[in-house]
Amino acid sequence: MKLIKNLGVALDLGTSGLRGQAIDLDTGQIIKTVITARHPLPGANVMDHLTYTIEVGLDSAHHILIDAINQVLTALGDIGPNVVRLAVCGNPIQLSLFEGIEIRDLAYAGKRKKQAMGIIEPNRDGKLLSARDIEGLNLPATAEVVIPPAVEHEIGADALAMMLKSGMLEREEIALVTDYGTNAEMALKVRGQIITGSCAAGPALEGQHIGSGMLAGPGAISDLNPNGKHYAVSVLDSAMLTETVVETDLLTGITQRLTTGSIKGITGTGVISLIDLALNNGYVKLPGIKTEDHLLHLTDKVSFSERDLGEAGKAIGAIRAGYIALCKAAGIEVDQIEVAYMAGASGTYVDALKAQRLGLVPPTVKKIYQIGNTSLALARDLVFKPQELEDLKKLALSLRATHCMFGDYEPFSQAYLLELSYWDEGMPRDLYVRFCRNYGLSPLPKFTKEAEVLKWHERDIPDLGAEGLMVIEKVGLERRHAFSGCTGCGICTSPCLEEALSLESDQGENVLVLRLDLCNGTACLKCVRACPEKVFNFAAIGFHII
Repeated sequence: MKLIKNLGVALDLGTSGLRGQAIDLDTGQIIKTVITARHPLPGANVMDHLTYTIEVGLDSAHHILIDAINQVLTALGDIGPNVVRLAVCGNPIQLSLFEGIEIRDLAYAGKRKKQAMGIIEPNRDGKLLSARDIEGLNLPATAEVVIPPAVEHEIGADALAMMLKSGMLEREEIALVTDYGTNAEMALKVRGQIITGSCAAGPALEGQHIGSGMLAGPGAISDLNPNGKHYAVSVLDSAMLTETVVETDLLTGITQRLTTGSIKGITGTGVISLIDLALNNGYVKLPGIKTEDHLLHLTDKVSFSERDLGEAGKAIGAIRAGYIALCKAAGIEVDQIEVAYMAGASGTYVDALKAQRLGLVPPTVKKIYQIGNTSLALARDLVFKPQELEDLKKLALSLRATHCMFGDYEPFSQAYLLELSYWDEGMPRDLYVRFCRNYGLSPLPKFTKEAEVLKWHERDIPDLGAEGLMVIEKVGLERRHAFSGCTGCGICTSPCLEEALSLESDQGENVLVLRLDLCNGTACLKCVRACPEKVFNFAAIGFHII
């Protein structure tokens, strides 16, 4: 990279990974884009990240995240010394970890509980800091750091981004905007009022917790479409555009290779497409897969199981329960929503009509807009115009009175329970509708007519820059620890399906090495339970850096 005096960096701190762009502030040109294949902290959702942080301590979790951010900065061209401004965007948990401020208030509901624990909520109203204020960040001390405000609790700057960048605030129709991801933020606009909510949909919509799953990146299956008796499989290429690579028979796997494109796994949009098609052709009848081996085969090595179907059902059900709950709070029926906006990587690459049939957007909407990565887009805006931070603060403050906290909102719990009954137990639709009405909820309407789909961008990140895209596969640094009493039997490494844990010998000591980015975190702990000597302390391993 040539020497550029005024460099800016836009950074999207997503729950499933980081996305960064280097920008020439004098010309406005994007130079390069770097994304990570995973998040550096163990786990696949915000609750995992919260739990891990509480277990190992905020300082440790902060430095793990900052290590990965520094990795992104280096991958952008080792540009740290030349950066004059960094703008970040993300949910309150990620931005709090970035800043290194209290996060326990986000883990617990109820003021009394927080008071009893001595938790004081920090200021998340948006800040303009210097890089020196962010411990460990490899930027010049005087570089500006722009942190946009949160709305309320789990609704953060990324939610503001999707509302602003979609343009829904200026529209007259009843509209719903959703950022599809591990932590699905959504906002409903009804007669000038905005009601926000957020649900931990789980990682399946981004391809995680799926046996052959992966985040959206080169080599990820992103779509399937009928082609005679078989299915054409579309994969993301190195420029994050789709190409049809193979034709497949879902019962047996590849029938014909069409290009030499690489296939590494399936991402969330491919999962949605597969479920929609499998429901239509009878391969899936909830709650199971009706094939001889109870699998759907996309290639010889990429398959989809009933466990995967269950994970996807939880995520789809959470999204559906979320907007049903928002409709209850707004006093409207679901079929009154006219327009839906789909944000994020999953919202960009998914076939919108398949998503509509599955209810990821209300089935009766008239228009669907696919709008890309709005979180990174807002960070990019703030790199150029940090003064817009004041307007964001005012908007966030105005929205706090209409936030719907799903964690303690009974209609959401009721709607999600019915969704789980539908996906996990195959509850018939007539029974589902009856229970919805008994709870005073608006049931999910039947799909009747395809919406008009308007796709703003072919990629979730429209402009990758002159130097293109780089994907960091190994995120952050490994952690290692020699536990007193460890016999070196290696039994703890066997149950780790993610292959995150390995055993080494170092000068006669048995050393456990953990890749935190691959680890499922405190939601798993199979390694801890497998240790016959009971000496494996998961929290301790987070403090040791190779």
